Amino acid sequence: MEIQLLIFAVCLFLYALVAGRIARMPLSGSILFVALGWLIGPSNLDWLQSGAGTEELRVMAELTLALVLFSDASNADIKVVKRTFQIPERLLAIGLPLTILAGFGTAWLIFPDLGLLECVLLAVILAPTDAALGQNVISNRNVPADIREGLDVESGLNDGICVPVLSLFLALATEMTRDKGPLALGIELFAKQVGIGLAAGLGVTLACVWLIRLAGSEQRIPAVWRQVLALGIAFGAYATAQILGGSGFIASFSGGLLFGALNHSHKKAMLEAAEGTGNVMSMLTWALFGALVVGPYLAHCNWPSFAYAVLSLTVLRMVPVTLALTGLNIPFPRKLFIGWFGPRGLASVVFLVLFIEAELPGQAIVAETVVATVVLSILLHGITANPLSRLFARPAESA
Repeated sequence: MEIQLLIFAVCLFLYALVAGRIARMPLSGSILFVALGWLIGPSNLDWLQSGAGTEELRVMAELTLALVLFSDASNADIKVVKRTFQIPERLLAIGLPLTILAGFGTAWLIFPDLGLLECVLLAVILAPTDAALGQNVISNRNVPADIREGLDVESGLNDGICVPVLSLFLALATEMTRDKGPLALGIELFAKQVGIGLAAGLGVTLACVWLIRLAGSEQRIPAVWRQVLALGIAFGAYATAQILGGSGFIASFSGGLLFGALNHSHKKAMLEAAEGTGNVMSMLTWALFGALVVGPYLAHCNWPSFAYAVLSLTVLRMVPVTLALTGLNIPFPRKLFIGWFGPRGLASVVFLVLFIEAELPGQAIVAETVVATVVLSILLHGITANPLSRLFARPAESA
């Protein structure tokens, strides 16, 4: 255990020293730490002897995603979100279902050995976009505010929306629907996941903000502990929603939006610890992903899996997005930009682990395809984020 901790600590320290330079290069921390995990994992040096498995990876990925969603939502510009909400609204209401439908049809054509439910599950696993991997675009001021906030809101909500869909088809595939029909079960799952998630996120955040103001954050709470408050709210909203049967991801994102709106003047200082913790947890998650998943599955990927991965990141995402944004006053190149920057990451990793735990017949094909898609996304989106964002520099400045 100490050896693994030392390796990770040294790599994290070295990365922190050059993080500013790497941010300007066609690299990202996720690329480097996936490679680190792959190198020290059982497929290569086999230095991971701590007994970590997919359950630990799922827990780490879920907590990381919850914290990243809360931090990103807290930093969102509410005025811009209100003014341009049509973009994420269309991406979620039209683009997301079309992406799942297109992914299902493509999987059915490419993978003849997969059943219909497994094809749907593959499409759902790869439908949500990742807020953490899209951070270089969302935080880049060269990119117009409406695009940045639109992508942020989309990535914050689409994984929570996909949770009940994934749960429904996993239940159908494992014959756990009991006496309920698919439609009734789907409505119940969606209502519980979204409704409880929103209620938990907003309720926990509102109660915590009230307690902060009651305590007098500026006078009575030491500065070092004020930074911890956001961590407690983020994890508290997530855990409350999960305990009550809702989506912790929706709770984290909705709670973050409310927290940012209620603490607009001094939220930056309160979020520093949460953002730093989220960065560390992200790197650890990607290292575990590289060691436990990439190594065992990527070596067995064949051309259908890679073909689906390429299609998933391009046509299956970009065409639905373009169709969803039809009618809005958005130039076609910007629609392509929005379509391209739909990276697949932590949510897909969490969903994949849930699929693996269900032990369905098509586990190997689905896992290999998801791993190929996430790895390609980490590479391609990491390499293109800064160069493509710089293309907006002049329009952003003139605005």
